Amino acid sequence: MLELKNHKIAIPVVLLAGVLWSFGPLVVRYMHQPNLVPWQYLLTRGITIFCIINIYLFFEEGKKFYKNYLKIGFSGAIGGVGLGVAMITFIWSITNTSAAITLLCLAAMPFITALLGFLFLKEKISMNVWISIIIAVIGIGIMASGKTGQGSVFGLIFGLISATGFSVFSVSLRWRKETPKFTTVSIAGLFCASVSLAVIIINDGNFVSSSHNQGLFAIHGTLVCLGLILYSVGSKALPAAELTLLSLTEIIGGIFWVWLPILGINEVPTNSTIIGGFLIFISIIYYSLTIKTNRRFIALN
Repeated sequence: MLELKNHKIAIPVVLLAGVLWSFGPLVVRYMHQPNLVPWQYLLTRGITIFCIINIYLFFEEGKKFYKNYLKIGFSGAIGGVGLGVAMITFIWSITNTSAAITLLCLAAMPFITALLGFLFLKEKISMNVWISIIIAVIGIGIMASGKTGQGSVFGLIFGLISATGFSVFSVSLRWRKETPKFTTVSIAGLFCASVSLAVIIINDGNFVSSSHNQGLFAIHGTLVCLGLILYSVGSKALPAAELTLLSLTEIIGGIFWVWLPILGINEVPTNSTIIGGFLIFISIIYYSLTIKTNRRFIALN
């Protein structure tokens, strides 16, 4: 795998990964009624991720890249399913609530990961991290208090489930560190596509949406893959504290793009979202300062 050892080069590479991911909510908002074709979206996105990741692995590792699938193990399967569930619940979240709520729920991933590591891997959580978790929970509670519609509440719940799925993926990588990371992502794409295909067949639905939507489905999958590749390359030269702060690029950028009037969406966060989001940002910054150079939260190393 390509490795970056230069800290100064790694920072813009990881920032670029966050910027690419930040366009995801904007792409979803440009879709025509994505809430009516979630399984077609997930089918196309899953296939796109599976294909791009395997093409990347082929160029990086040659014809024998397929042997990674033989090393995946139980932890890799769990991680792939967790990441697949995260992909599935993401679309249910962002089509039922604001992009800001969905993204801020995803921002809670470091804390959910810490809790899962504590429960299943017996990893200790310092008092400072507990403080960060409590602040984040208060922030999420404030956001939830401002959601009065049933759909908005469902969106918030699905956002938290999506964040938990991503955290399961991260914990699975620490559970068995020799698990091929990108192969796990590939399995997640395959799981996402398989579940979607099964649901479509059972409901006798269409396999594709409009050409406009299909193009955007594939674009979103491509953005996810390119971001993952850049993040993986850059993360090897950066400590976890910096990565956690740099990951805010995705959250801030995603909220900004759907708000920017010139892009045609103009989705303005509510007061409760702004206050709750501010607390989540404070918790992430505090968390980053306390873990310093601890690398155990780097997902794709």
